[in-house]
Amino acid sequence: MKKLATIVFLMLTAYSSFSQDISGQWNGALKIQGTQLRIVFHISKTADGYTSTMDSPDQGAKGIPVSSTVFENSKLKLEISAIKFEYAGELKGKIFEGSMKQNGMEFPMNLSKEEIAKQTFVRPQEPKKPYPYYSEDVTFQNTSANITLAGTLTLPNKEGDFPAVILITGSGPQNRDEEILGHKPFLVLSDYLTRNGIAVLRYDDRGVGQSKGDMKTATTADFAMDAESAVAYLKTRKEINKNKIGLAGHSEGGIIAPLVASRSKDVNFIVLMAGTGLRGDKILLYQQEAIARASGGAETDIQKTKSVNSKAFDLVLKAKSDEALKTDLKKFLIESQQSSPSVNKPKGITDDEFVGIQLNQIISPWMLYFIRFDPATTLEKVKCPVLAIDGEKDLQVPAKASLEAIDKAIKKGGNKQVTIKEFTGLNHLFQECKTGLPSEYINIDQTFSPLAMEEISRWILLQTK
Repeated sequence: MKKLATIVFLMLTAYSSFSQDISGQWNGALKIQGTQLRIVFHISKTADGYTSTMDSPDQGAKGIPVSSTVFENSKLKLEISAIKFEYAGELKGKIFEGSMKQNGMEFPMNLSKEEIAKQTFVRPQEPKKPYPYYSEDVTFQNTSANITLAGTLTLPNKEGDFPAVILITGSGPQNRDEEILGHKPFLVLSDYLTRNGIAVLRYDDRGVGQSKGDMKTATTADFAMDAESAVAYLKTRKEINKNKIGLAGHSEGGIIAPLVASRSKDVNFIVLMAGTGLRGDKILLYQQEAIARASGGAETDIQKTKSVNSKAFDLVLKAKSDEALKTDLKKFLIESQQSSPSVNKPKGITDDEFVGIQLNQIISPWMLYFIRFDPATTLEKVKCPVLAIDGEKDLQVPAKASLEAIDKAIKKGGNKQVTIKEFTGLNHLFQECKTGLPSEYINIDQTFSPLAMEEISRWILLQTK
């Protein structure tokens, strides 16, 4: 009788597990470099099992299709093949305990039905409503790409005839505030400029926030078309002086602004904030070496990684076709990993997986364009006034070398209207800092150095008086 009772109990347990419905919203949060990134899955039951979508609220992404949703024996597995994302967890009570993997990196993450509040930070420079100026959410069209872009236009007053600047974000998916690690640099900068009489348009990157389009397949050239569309939109606004429209780009935005200005007479000035005058491969090599050294990495490991990256980038520069490049690059990465295992390989993944991660990163459309693009060729064609600034502690762009390259290229093209300034003690985000390391960004209360904002504002007003 005891044996029969045990069998019945096991059958009931199995039936209960099989019949459990996990439909609904499941919330999780990743902890990365001291900041929180919320992840939300919307799971729906079907006749054959389950389907789901994923949101990343803090990155402005919604409705990402999950390619595979499997729930069996209390275990949940979710895969998004397009971005090499995987979540695996086991239901224990009302919580899935598990972890997510992406590009060889694994992070613990539990899921529950309870909503997770957005992480808040003390950022004293962030403006609070009501603002002492006019602010309007707007949309405009990139007709070439057939997408709608969304942003915010701030005006010193609701009516007037104002000089204007368009803010262009750096690399990666960025919203209109260029939000990163609890900071909103473009919100702070636009507030400062608008209070000083300059209209500002800032917008979500394509595929981010309220903007449409596909970020994954876009290159710097595509983002330049988006910026051109922003210029065209401002020309339709009666409050904007059409002869006083400029661009201010940060990081990759500092490459995009000259691209637009070099082929448009509608751009009257450009501001390059930690922009670069060096080819992309040189910037990436600098980043790797500077950040690793500032982080205390062993010099032998730094030089070994630099050597591998240099040879990989050289293959990109010399490739006759992208197909041939893929073959040659894969062979090189396999040989490099076999002969000298990389110190950067994440734990828990095989050599083949690591090679695949490296290969996919390098041959992405954006990366190939960036590695091959030399900003000097574009800067030589810029004829409008240029302000180029950077922070002396920038570990993502070599400030001194890059500013010198920008100055040289612009003057080579016959343009003498260039102002170059390097700020002591500022990092890539123009924060006052100690080390310049990206890991330090989140722990600094300051979002944007007042000295840098004052320089930008003063220079723009001088060009547009």
